[in-house]
Amino acid sequence: MPHMTAFARNQWYVAAYGHEVGREQLLGRTILGEPLVLYRTEEEGTPVALHDRCVHRRFPLSESRLDGDRIVCGYHGFTYDTTGRCVYVPGQKRIPRTARVASYPVVEQDSLVWVWIGDPALADPRAIPRARHLGSPDWVTVRGMEPIDADYGLLVDNLLDLSHETYLHGGYIGTPEVAETPISTEVDEGAGIVRVSRHMDDAECPPFYARSTGIEGRITRWQDIEYHAPCLYLLHSRIAPVGVLPEPDGSDPNAFHVEITYAITPSSDGKVYDFWAVSRDFARDDDEVTTFLRDFNHTVVMQDVGALNLLQRALSTEPAGYQELSINIDTGGLAARRILARLVEEGGKPVEKVQ
Repeated sequence: MPHMTAFARNQWYVAAYGHEVGREQLLGRTILGEPLVLYRTEEEGTPVALHDRCVHRRFPLSESRLDGDRIVCGYHGFTYDTTGRCVYVPGQKRIPRTARVASYPVVEQDSLVWVWIGDPALADPRAIPRARHLGSPDWVTVRGMEPIDADYGLLVDNLLDLSHETYLHGGYIGTPEVAETPISTEVDEGAGIVRVSRHMDDAECPPFYARSTGIEGRITRWQDIEYHAPCLYLLHSRIAPVGVLPEPDGSDPNAFHVEITYAITPSSDGKVYDFWAVSRDFARDDDEVTTFLRDFNHTVVMQDVGALNLLQRALSTEPAGYQELSINIDTGGLAARRILARLVEEGGKPVEKVQ
């Protein structure tokens, strides 16, 4: 794998959670190397994403202020509307024709704010993959975001190979069965989706689930991953005491369900935003469970952050052309690399998403 995974520009990426974008504070994020400023309009409350550099002296607009729906640059007062057009410059009536910053297509869906960095003419909101549980009243969600100083491809690898849970996250979410159980992998090249499943019929119950569900003893533990390249990762997790099987119609009312969501958003070369969320359909009114899952999962995420920061530093010292070894557990990650490379090569056309 090259040290840096190329960016597929004509795709949707998560720039923020909905609650992060407001009017009190302008939000600055860098997506695919592009600095953005995000805020909401005053009346409709719709999110806006503009290039985060004033045309005059490149002052960050995210460090400026709003006047209605316009951003007033905090350095010399150049003022921009929601389309990025400059509507005021200090000391003169004539506004230079080139006084404009880029405006990016934005969609708010499932409590996530998605932006499109590529050709705006290709931005189709219907291509955005869904994570309906994040906005559903039937689920309780804890969430956060951690920046990682590593290539975003390393985070894709990490999440598609959960066998590392046994070793990196032992005592939290990992048990011996995760690494010992073979995976099944399905790849839909056309849709840009990789599915990796690991079904454990008789497994130790890790503290993450023992303390949140109250299950004592061994469990049936299913992990079904859907990775929608390039940005959205969904892990459908089912936990039940051993012997509690789904009903003939496939429903499993006696099981506990957890949806684990990651948005993998490249910031710049060697930097990635790791948006994480844990949603549950049980103990929804139990604040202690909510606090436990938030704190516990944050610890798990920080274990990944530390490992990937370390891995990126190690990779940066490798000579060109070093040979990487891959095994069966890497099947999903290798498929994701192929799809990402194709999206970069194709450049223009976004993958078709089936809603």
